[in-house]
This record gives sequence, C-alpha cells and structure tokens, in this order.
Amino acid sequence: MNIKPSQQTFTCLRLILGDQLNAKHSWYKEKNSNTLYVIAELHQETRYVVHHVQKVCAFFAAMEQFASALARANHQVLHLTLNDTVGYSDLPELLKHLISVYSIQKFEYQLPDEFRLREQLNSFVQQTAIPTFIYETEHFYLTDKELPNYFSKGKRHRMEAFYRKMRHRFQVLMNGDLPAGGQWNFDANNRKKIKPEHFINVPQPLLFANNISVILSRLNAHNIKTIGKTNELLLWPINRTQARELLNYFCRFCLPNFGHFQDAMTSQLDKQRLLGEDSANKQWSLFHSRLSFALNTKMISPHEVIQAALLQYKQAQGAITVSQIEGFVRQILGWREFVRGIYWANMPSYGQLNYLSATRPLPHWFWHGKTKMNCMSHAIHQSLDYAYAHHIQRLMVTGNFCLLTGISPTEVDQWYLGIYIDAIEWVEMPNTRGMSQFADGGIVGSKAYAASGNYINKMSDYCSSCHYNVSKTTESNACPLNSLYWNFIQQHQNLLGSNPRNSLVYVNWEKKTTAQQANIINRSNYLLAHLNEL
Repeated sequence: MNIKPSQQTFTCLRLILGDQLNAKHSWYKEKNSNTLYVIAELHQETRYVVHHVQKVCAFFAAMEQFASALARANHQVLHLTLNDTVGYSDLPELLKHLISVYSIQKFEYQLPDEFRLREQLNSFVQQTAIPTFIYETEHFYLTDKELPNYFSKGKRHRMEAFYRKMRHRFQVLMNGDLPAGGQWNFDANNRKKIKPEHFINVPQPLLFANNISVILSRLNAHNIKTIGKTNELLLWPINRTQARELLNYFCRFCLPNFGHFQDAMTSQLDKQRLLGEDSANKQWSLFHSRLSFALNTKMISPHEVIQAALLQYKQAQGAITVSQIEGFVRQILGWREFVRGIYWANMPSYGQLNYLSATRPLPHWFWHGKTKMNCMSHAIHQSLDYAYAHHIQRLMVTGNFCLLTGISPTEVDQWYLGIYIDAIEWVEMPNTRGMSQFADGGIVGSKAYAASGNYINKMSDYCSSCHYNVSKTTESNACPLNSLYWNFIQQHQNLLGSNPRNSLVYVNWEKKTTAQQANIINRSNYLLAHLNEL
C-alpha cells in the first residue's frame, strides 16, 4: 500500500521518522486538512550500517501500518517507499522537493533520538526559508529539556542513584518515600540459573505472522544489503494493537518468572533450530518481554508498559513477587531512561571513546555463527535467526568476548547496531561502547564487565556441550575465555587495578606462580592471533 494525500497543496508538512510511531502524540488530537504528514522509507537509513533483514522489514512494515492508521483517522498522509525516494540522495533533499511540490509554508518535526538525524535536520532547517517548529516525542519519562538536570558530559553517572530518583519522582513501586518491599533493588534475586525442572514453565513466545513479501521484494529490487534470516512472515509486532497484545502476553505468562531468570541462558530449549522445526515450537526468549522494538519505535510507551506490569502484579495476589516486578521496572524506568541520558550528555564525542585502546577486527564468524565456542555460537545464531538476544547474551557472551579480545569498539558498535531489531543508536551505543566494552572509561559502568568461562557456566548450560573445557585454562582444549580473561586483567592493570571492585581479582592474579602467569599469557596470545579459528 502506498498512501497518497487527497489534495495537492498544504500549509504545513509534519515529518514522522521510523522510530516516531506514537499514536498518542498531541499532533494527532486534531485533524487539519492543511497539514500533510510524511513518513518515508529512506535509502540513507538502510546504509549507515548493514542491518538485519528482519529489522529493516519490521521498521518499514510498522511505518506503513502507522501511515494507514493516520489515513483511516482522516489525516492527510504521504507514505513513500524506496521506490519513491530512490532519486533523492538523503532526507534533506527529499524534504526540499516535498516543500516545493506541495507549496508548504511551515515545517514541523519531532526531535530525533539519534544524533546524526538530529544534526541532519538541524542543518536542513538552517537552510530553509520557511518557519520550523520542533516538538518533543512525548514518549520518555524525562523530556529532552530535563536531561541536563540529571546528566553532565564526561561525568561518571551511576544507574542505581538515577533509578532511585526516578522511582521517587514518578512514585513507581513506592510506599510514600520508601521502596516497595523494603529495598530499592532486588538484583541479587534475579540471577538464577534455569534448570530442566524449570523448562515446563517457560512459555512459547508469542509470534506474529506479518506478511512482508512485498517489502522483501522491494529490498531486493533496490539491492539493499542485509544480514540475518527471515521468511515472508515476520514474527515481530508492527502496529500498536500487536504491541499491546505482546505486552499483555508478557504480563500474564512471563512476568511471574521474569525476575528470577532474567540473566539465565540455555540452549536446551532451542534444539528445534538444529532439527529444522518450525519456530512456533521454540521457547527461545525464555521469560523476556521482547517489547524493546515496540518501545523503541514508540508504538507503545514506557509508562503504559510499566502500568500494565504493575496492574498485573497487583492482581496476581502474591503469584508475582516484588523481586519479579522490580526487576522489570528497573529495566524500563531505570536503565532505558539512564542510557538515553548518557547518550545525549556525551554525544558526539562518545562515539569516538576507546579507553582501552582496542583495535582488533571482529572475527568473521560473528556474521555466521560458525564457531566451536558454544556460548558464542548459540548467541550469534539466535541473533541471526531472530534479530534478538537478551541483555545477558549481549553483555556477558558476545560483549564479554569482544572486551577480552580487544575488538575495536567501532566495529562492535556497528555489529550490535545492525543485527538487533531494537538497536537505535541512543540505546545501543551506551550499552555497547559503555557498559559492554568499557570504552567510555566508566561513564556508564563502575567496572569493566569482564568474565571467564566460569560466569558462563554459572548462568547457562552452554559449557556442558561445548567443544572446549570450561575447567581448563592453558590446555589446547581449554575454554578460550579463561586465559583471555586473565590476560585482559593483566594487560589493563594500570587502568583497572585501582578500582576497589577489582582488588580481589588482582590479588588472585598475583597468587599465581610466574610459570602459571607465563603459560596463561602464552595461551592467550595464541588465541588472539587465531581468533577466526575458534
């Protein structure tokens, strides 16, 4: 469907970006036949990194659905596909053309959440003769103007302090001035390993079947390069109705166990992939909500997500504990708002930070998952299959590997930004360059989240069926993460050694004999020279 307006001239043009699909925005409260809403598939948005095919299709499908919904509500809408925009080098050139063709006298847009787009539109309006008006997206808990009250450039911020302020200000899980349950954070209760006896309680993920055959044909016709897998039926929500359905499903079937197992990982529930069975039989998302794409495109808001979860918590009559609901609220009200603030306080220089001077290229198997490391193989295959991996797979599996091996944070950024359906730079970069790679030197996290194979073994069943032995360090069949971990610790002692959270690690390193240390370094150096062979 290609939606066209019913008239040829308009007073105002309002631009809607692909991650601004907020049907509750004040823009839409009144209908004005002289206002033209424009939503366009842009070639520039398919090229700044190589995206997962499901990501591109999901954005384009959701944009089309949103345009259709506006048209049904009697707004004047122009929906442009790649076929329509192929002749324009970028967004400003397209806007200049539309302003001329439709005799536009006023241009309006919502603040983009990506720095590059905000800069691009800011540059455009400096050169256009017509008046421009800029609006908030009306999505986040904190407005754009409020962010400087909480975040300063270059300062080391801590999520826990910010999270408590947010809980108190918005009165979420609070009893007056005190946190519900008597403590602010139940993270210590959120680290259970999932075992076979728990599998029966893991729900099958709610999957949709949105036909994207026309979009796939369009991508092929325009030679859009993508990664990952898909078929003609997209499993992700592409409109507000589906997003709310997924939210309700999470609250009913996943939230009761989300907190306990939010850090857990398993390959046992994904054996169907190896057997070539239909994805509807898989339980690959465990108890996670998979709402991040719907949230980041603004089809649903963080406020309504939290309110729905809180309502389920209250109605569950004890079936959902405070540690379960707090673990979820922390991700939305705390972490999501926190990384946004970090991003805008520190851009554009944040994208060049490389505190640990990491420069190695990403191993080629990151693009196909064919590695003998079972944890990496599973996390990457799942990412390629679904454009999805949960936060611990991203932080402590793929992210930890890149940290220990000194992969260039720019290459890590590009991989994460491209492969995940929910990856928009404002949320991806602080998570990757900051939390995962410690390239910001501690602006986001208080320590580098480096771990040996022991952590993977503690939180998953990956190690039991791996080619490598997690209990060994220097042998030829030893888990690569073990020697890489100690090498990383030793290599960066001048930068990390003064952190009190690392003191015990360095004590343990110094307890090793000179011969043991040398063997570890030699094994690590061999692995670093042969990363593509792991």
